[in-house]
Amino acid sequence: MRKAVTIGTFDGVHRGHRLVLDTLKKEAEKRGLQPVAITFDRHPLELVAPERAPGNLMSPERKAETIRREGVQPLVLPFTEQLRSMRAFEWLDYIHRKYDVDLLVAGYDNTFGSDGLDMSIADYKAIGDTIGIEVISAPEEDGVSSSAVRKAVKAGNIEKARELLGHMPEIEGKVLPGFHVGREIGFPTANLQVNPRTALPAPGVYAALAYIGDSDNGMPTMVNIGFRPTFEGTEKASGHLTVEAHIIGEDENLYNRTLRLEFVGRLRDERKFGSYDELTAQLKMDKEETLKRVEGMA
Repeated sequence: MRKAVTIGTFDGVHRGHRLVLDTLKKEAEKRGLQPVAITFDRHPLELVAPERAPGNLMSPERKAETIRREGVQPLVLPFTEQLRSMRAFEWLDYIHRKYDVDLLVAGYDNTFGSDGLDMSIADYKAIGDTIGIEVISAPEEDGVSSSAVRKAVKAGNIEKARELLGHMPEIEGKVLPGFHVGREIGFPTANLQVNPRTALPAPGVYAALAYIGDSDNGMPTMVNIGFRPTFEGTEKASGHLTVEAHIIGEDENLYNRTLRLEFVGRLRDERKFGSYDELTAQLKMDKEETLKRVEGMA
């Protein structure tokens, strides 16, 4: 089947992305085409300039799944040197021949090809006319961008990130053995190994929903992101940023399982406590606040 496509990194699949996807679906239906979102297995800057590559809001797998839920077929391509070096004409000609593309819906800030930074939508339309691809523009969701979402996430402003995304910000990782302090005081935690390319919320304590493996059952969870200052100078000190999740009411051994966390809101800053009793008392309050926040979403 001939295709209508849009192209981009789609990191986070935020409200602006969904406006583009909605436009794609509408225009594809008019022309009897299959709507497809071409995206990449990594942010292009990870190849072009790794030191400037932004943190990722979603894994490639989650991004593809989210695009699919929007009613668009994702096509995830490896971002390689060969792809990077293609000029705009070569790139559009390639997708026309390789993937049977007849329509391209361009987002407001889309650029294509190694020579595309200085090109306008009119330039792309002219190239498309030569190749046989109709090129049209999608409307813009003012003020919404992946960089704006990252800024909110990294500041710990979960409410702002949710507003921009249209859904909860998330991270995921594999559960590894930790220091077992949480279990000793009645709050066992899952210690997450998160991809270092992930955009993490600022250090602090958060209310979240946890999803184990492929489960779609979100469980109320307290998440601590930080350096565990209470244990500074002891053998239980981490020495690096950690992500620890206490899933309320869950005591299953999760080692080597994948855990996805959707952030509901920020509870407080991370701080140092003078004793285990002080820490435990605060965690009890965090638990009650987490349950309130999660229930408030129902």
